Amino acid sequence: MEILLLERLVPEAQAWLEARHQVVYRPELAQDSAALRSQLYNVQSLVLPRKVTVTREFLDFAPVLRGLARMHVGTDNTDLEACRDRRVRVIQPINAHVRSNAEYLLASLLLLFRRGIGTALKGERNAPATLGRELHGSTVGLLGLAPSAHALAAMLDALGAKLVGYDPAVHHTSPMWGRLKVQPVGLQELVAQADAVTVQVLYASRYEHFINDKVLAHCRPGQVWTGTTRSSIFDPDALARALSDGRIEAAMLDGAEAGFAARGTPLGEQRNLYLTPRVGSWTRESRVRASWYVAQRLHETLTAPRHSGFEPILSAPMGLDSVSPPESMPAALRDD
Repeated sequence: MEILLLERLVPEAQAWLEARHQVVYRPELAQDSAALRSQLYNVQSLVLPRKVTVTREFLDFAPVLRGLARMHVGTDNTDLEACRDRRVRVIQPINAHVRSNAEYLLASLLLLFRRGIGTALKGERNAPATLGRELHGSTVGLLGLAPSAHALAAMLDALGAKLVGYDPAVHHTSPMWGRLKVQPVGLQELVAQADAVTVQVLYASRYEHFINDKVLAHCRPGQVWTGTTRSSIFDPDALARALSDGRIEAAMLDGAEAGFAARGTPLGEQRNLYLTPRVGSWTRESRVRASWYVAQRLHETLTAPRHSGFEPILSAPMGLDSVSPPESMPAALRDD
């Protein structure tokens, strides 16, 4: 078996791959780890959903595996060192979700500034009008320069927002700040100046509870927050206190971990905290881009000699430009 899909690609990309390789689609295996492992002994490539974890033991059941692909971004469910040792190429369409995540952040800001729109969307047609705010002329703090921040900065600049930014991994003298038209500031200064803060830090374990009481003590009153980074970047108790006392007027976060705002916890009682289930990257366009990226990288991996010199971990995909996309791919989606 050349390719085992536990997650479907868009029909055009999957058909393109099926015309070149033996492809089997078995989504039910994602629910049965024993059945999945029994099928891995002759599988050369896998496309796995987020909930399937790849460990060294998992790879023991896949002796001929050459490529491991995911449609999402994030490696906390994949043992990269074990994949490197086994020379298994890890394929992730990092660039496919940049625009969709940036638009999620922008939409969240607009909804938090104009919450009367959200009230109407909930079906409350006769609710009293809520006084909103405008992004034009507001100061937005970009916490983190993940790729989605680059796209978001262009959108916010076009809307007339003033941009300040901080990234713990990017020096304030980096030319990147100037290219993005973002003024680099310290973290406390960003929180003190901004009317809104967007969080899109490239997460690492050292950033757990990075946003804590010490940081949130400097919040400009009435501030709104939105983010696509893992929720563990927040100290949940500190965030609950900031939401309770008005330092943060409202927050919208995408893809919070289980238990982050569970019932009975301080955050679970906050009615001004809005959580969405990883919808930032979930658009038709981003799924098309991700599907084509995965399809072409799998084809590239399987048609190359076993020891072709591929980097076993594809940590920074180049997008779709290194392989000419098929004509069936929409032109607007070919260069991400």
